[in-house]
Amino acid sequence: MIKILSIFGTRPEAIKMAPLIKALKADSRFDTYVCVTAQHREMLDQVLKIFDIRPDFDLDIMKDRQTLTDITVNALIGLERIIKKLHPDIILVHGDTTTTFAGSLAAFYNKVRVGHVEAGLRTYDKYSPYPEEMNRKLTGAMADIHFSPTDTSRANLLREGVPEGNIYVTGNTVIDALKTTINKDFKFYTEELKKLDYDGKKVLMVTAHRRENLGKPLENICRALKKIAENHKNVEIIYAVHKNPAVRATVFGMLGNVPGVKLLDPLDVDEMHNLMDKCFMVLTDSGGLQEEAPSLGKPVLVLRSETERPEAIKFGTVKLAGADEKRIFEMANTLLTDEKEYLRMANAVNPYGDGRASERIIDSLLYYFGVSGTRPEDFRPPTNQ
Repeated sequence: MIKILSIFGTRPEAIKMAPLIKALKADSRFDTYVCVTAQHREMLDQVLKIFDIRPDFDLDIMKDRQTLTDITVNALIGLERIIKKLHPDIILVHGDTTTTFAGSLAAFYNKVRVGHVEAGLRTYDKYSPYPEEMNRKLTGAMADIHFSPTDTSRANLLREGVPEGNIYVTGNTVIDALKTTINKDFKFYTEELKKLDYDGKKVLMVTAHRRENLGKPLENICRALKKIAENHKNVEIIYAVHKNPAVRATVFGMLGNVPGVKLLDPLDVDEMHNLMDKCFMVLTDSGGLQEEAPSLGKPVLVLRSETERPEAIKFGTVKLAGADEKRIFEMANTLLTDEKEYLRMANAVNPYGDGRASERIIDSLLYYFGVSGTRPEDFRPPTNQ
């Protein structure tokens, strides 16, 4: 049996790792363990509950006003104890969080192999997104096996000197997760979502909370949302507001009393996914939503000046709006009034997966460890029409 330790600490990591962990636990060829750092606590626990994942180890490191240094140091200390106790054959980390970096570094210090899920995403700006860009680059430097979601991320790794044989193109596991959370008969339990007229109104789903958008950029985003609500009475804007006090002070201060705008606490993943399924379009600075929404046929306006997911721009499922008030309003206004442009984005091919990423990762692990003699085929999206 291949002994695997999966390490994650935030809500987005948990969503994307959940289908892979469930598949590993169901496969008798793997001895599977899960460790959470709880870099985020409440939001992580929501995902664990929904996907029925019970961690074998919980470092519970989150504390008020924690810094990146706090997260890194506390995760490293806790992970070293677990690695020395468990002696895994490989450690799986996901994406680009500080837990991802700390997990990879702890594995490296203990000479344990690292498998990087969602490997190879790049903006080539070390401060945008911050600290994610450097987290994933440093993780990539320590990883032994790279599970890239797309050919673009594979090409990024090849340019950085990663051996071609160590890269597997799998698609993104978040598409696997959607298969388990989306339900056409889903019943919302957040009161505001229960009352929405999804047929009579155009529902815009919004998230914006990244560090680089704090301050003036977030203010610009809020002004644009207010202008959209004022100019389109058939629109309902649903903004799931991050718990970060700096985010909430700006958003509630500027949008708290605007008709047509509902400000909610962060949603559980099942509500978030099903709201996305019913909404008209998505405005976000999140990376994960750029992957999820296109698979549901929802256009995405990215509230950032660049993206580490350029495939969606190429395929036409997302557009970069940045944090510019005028640009956000104009792009949203076009989609709200131009049916042809809306349908062009809504019907574009999703380049991020077919729901079989976890299966490909498992096949890749079996091949890497010599259990299987056949290298799995890489994921390829269908040709854009």
